[in-house]
Amino acid sequence: MNTVPKKVVVATRGSKLALWQAEHVKSQLEYNYPGLEVELNKIKTSGDKITDVPLAKVGGKGLFVKEIEEALLDGSADLAVHSLKDVPGEVPAGLRFGAFPERGDFADCFLSEMYRDPSELPYNAVVGTSSVRRQSQLKALRPDIEIHNLRGNLDTRIRKLGEGMFDAIIVAAAGLKRLGLGATYEYRLVPPEFLPGVGQGSLGIEVREDNKEILELLSRLDHSQTRYAINTERSFLQRLEGSCQVPIGGKALIRDDNELEFHGLVSDLQGENIIISRGEDVLENSAELGIRVADDILGRGGREILEEIYKLEQK
Repeated sequence: MNTVPKKVVVATRGSKLALWQAEHVKSQLEYNYPGLEVELNKIKTSGDKITDVPLAKVGGKGLFVKEIEEALLDGSADLAVHSLKDVPGEVPAGLRFGAFPERGDFADCFLSEMYRDPSELPYNAVVGTSSVRRQSQLKALRPDIEIHNLRGNLDTRIRKLGEGMFDAIIVAAAGLKRLGLGATYEYRLVPPEFLPGVGQGSLGIEVREDNKEILELLSRLDHSQTRYAINTERSFLQRLEGSCQVPIGGKALIRDDNELEFHGLVSDLQGENIIISRGEDVLENSAELGIRVADDILGRGGREILEEIYKLEQK
């Protein structure tokens, strides 16, 4: 790189997990570019402000990224660090992802103070989650359980579990590991039985697409295998026109250095109708693989499921 800027401003949410992630990127930038000053710009998003309503009922996409993306577009930030699972399939015009650091744990995690896994839950147990994707897959496993809305930062959700408000909760495993949190019993929910959110466990560093200086700066933070997997997952999400408020899941796995295997899912809100598809291809066709799996799901009833969900959102 010919010139390194003296200072970079990073937009981030203000939760403990978001700040851990932003600090992680900050430390990588400082390590790769000694002398670079990195400042964090903490921004409260719509999703942070609305904490007493289930995400699926709030409406709109990008609840946890809209205000952060506005900071990029107006120049008050040079780059933004997102939990990629919170980012809708389409990003605003003028923005793009400059880097995907190496992915963390992609799985969902079942947490409980009394029960080892979902099969041990008593009849009509109360499980907390704000994710319709987790809700639908859990209901498919255990139709008898009650799902109660659980919003708030990760430490808040775990505190509520410890206070006995829930028999179990489901959260992202990556967040637990990053903050060193957990419960008495922890059980990873993994594919093909339980699919994570698109991009779960990954960070996405978003920038203005015309900011060549920052894009070049970020090149050292990009992890090629993570980028191939994310290309597949996000092309799948884009084809479905989805967001984190819809029961859509997907996970790409790299095999033999040059092959991708991808599992994708669309479900109704009750977990009564779940459509899963699988495909594989070489890394160079990562985006095409995601589109192909999405088209298969749409053609097998996924389109009708999504249309029904979007109608409910508009009411």
